This record gives sequence, C-alpha cells and structure tokens, in this order.
Amino acid sequence: MGMGMGLYWPATEAVVADLTPPAQRNEAYSITRLSDALGLAIGVVFGGLLISTTGFYRALFIVDGISFLVFFCVIYRSIAETNQSTSHPSAQVGWKTALSDRRLLIYCAVNIMFTSYIVQVDSAVPLYFTNFLQMGNAKTGFAPGIISALFAWYLTFSVVCQLPIARALNRLRRPQVLMLSALFWGVGFALVAITGRVSSWHLFWAVLALSVLAIATITYTPVASALVVDLAPDSLRGVYLGVNSQCWAIGYFISPPLGGWALDQSPQIANLFWQLLALTVILAIGILQIFDRTLRMTDRSSSLSDFN
Repeated sequence: MGMGMGLYWPATEAVVADLTPPAQRNEAYSITRLSDALGLAIGVVFGGLLISTTGFYRALFIVDGISFLVFFCVIYRSIAETNQSTSHPSAQVGWKTALSDRRLLIYCAVNIMFTSYIVQVDSAVPLYFTNFLQMGNAKTGFAPGIISALFAWYLTFSVVCQLPIARALNRLRRPQVLMLSALFWGVGFALVAITGRVSSWHLFWAVLALSVLAIATITYTPVASALVVDLAPDSLRGVYLGVNSQCWAIGYFISPPLGGWALDQSPQIANLFWQLLALTVILAIGILQIFDRTLRMTDRSSSLSDFN
C-alpha cells in the first residue's frame, strides 16, 4: 500500500501539470484536491454505512480492491501519456538535479512544516478536543458524536471554499499565498489553544478553529504542488513532485509522535503545545521570504540571460 501511494501522488500531480498551462494550475490542483476531499468523504460515509449495517469488515477491503481494478482499466484504456518532453534523463541524473536545486531545498524545509501542521489537525486535534477541554471543574471534552460532526464540518467547509479561494488568490505570487497560509495556520492553532482554556462556548471556539485551519489547508495544498511544477524542468516534473511527496512522508513520520508526546503530558504542556505550534509559523514565514527572494533573483538572472 505504501508503494502504491508513493507511485500514485507524484504521477497524478505530474499529469495535472502536463495538462494545464501555468496560469490555470492553482485551479487545476484545487479541482484535484476537491476530488481528494470528496473521495475521502464518500469513503468514510459508505465504509461506515457498510460496516454498521453488515458488520462485514472484509467486504470493505474487497470493494476497495475491485475499485482499484476498475481504476487500472480506466487508466490503461482511456488515459494517454501526457508527458510530451523530448528529453528523458536517467533517474540518477534526475534526482541529482533535483537535490542540487537550492530553490527546491529551501522550499522543502517549509513544506515539511506545512505537512506536519496538516498531520496535527488530523491526529492531535481530535484527541485534544476529547481529553483536554475545561468544562466545569473537570478536564474532559467533546463526545465522539460531536467530534465527528466537527470534522464533518471541517471537510465540508474545505470542499465548499476550495475553488473560490483558489480563484481569489490567483493574483498573488505563490510564495505570498504560502505566507498567507502560514498566518492562517498560526491563527488556527492559537484558536485550538483558546478552545482548551476557555470555561464556556467550547463548541463555538472549536468550530472557529477548524474553519480557520480548513482555510489554511486549502490555501496551501494547490499552490504547493503548482509551485513545485514551476521549479521543475519539464522532463523532471515527476522527480521534483517525488521530492514533494517525500516532504509529506517526513511530516507524517515526525508529527504524530510529537503530538502524541505532548498530549501524554500534563494539561499545561498540552495547552502550551498549540501555542508553540502557532509560533512556529514565524519561522515558516521567514523561510518563505528567503525563498521568494531567491526565486526573484533567479527570474531576474534568467531575464537578463534571455535579453543578452
């Protein structure tokens, strides 16, 4: 399954890049992320319905296996090769080129931070809302049904806002969009900390926190892929997007243990964790400013070379 995911993501994002001009890539990747979100929602709903009505867990995986066979047939018969590049460097040359690209390496540093943020929303926020809210004189939290409803709202809000936000941000440079996303992450994590500290109105603060975090996520994900494509030579899009996928793998490797450790400590440390996480966006914005400056210097050098 890990190999399947590793082969799927870079190839999917490379196909989107091949089929769209640069000016339309934000919206193209937004449609891709919208499809991801809808797929997740449909899978959760129908998987839960199947298990709750039949109790037959194996049927879920049988249906999954059949769906991927259908997916294979569609790709094999209906989707032509989209890479029209005339040069095809070897894998060794491709990875060497990607890993020596200073712009890509700077971007990877901040991209790992963003993917770690997403993992914290998926893994640590539900546990925090379950175990660390100050309700009366006891540290308790939301019931499982409320947690499910909150994250259903998070997913629905993400789906509804994905395309409008992508269109609204098209006029900004991609590093500027990522700086804006970092600000939303900081505000969202601060609101999570507030949810754990207030003595009332917990549901209001939780909905507000997840709404801001949803905006942070949908601001980040399409632009991140489009930016990597902008950095890559046409013949190395798959390799560059593979490096981008490695950032996600690293984020998923380091972030759950970190969040789990914080939530295994005292309530004071658990609350402090979200405040510190909010402060890390200052570092992310600093790296993005360096990245933006490097991109503009590279573009200026290219323009001078073309002029000469």
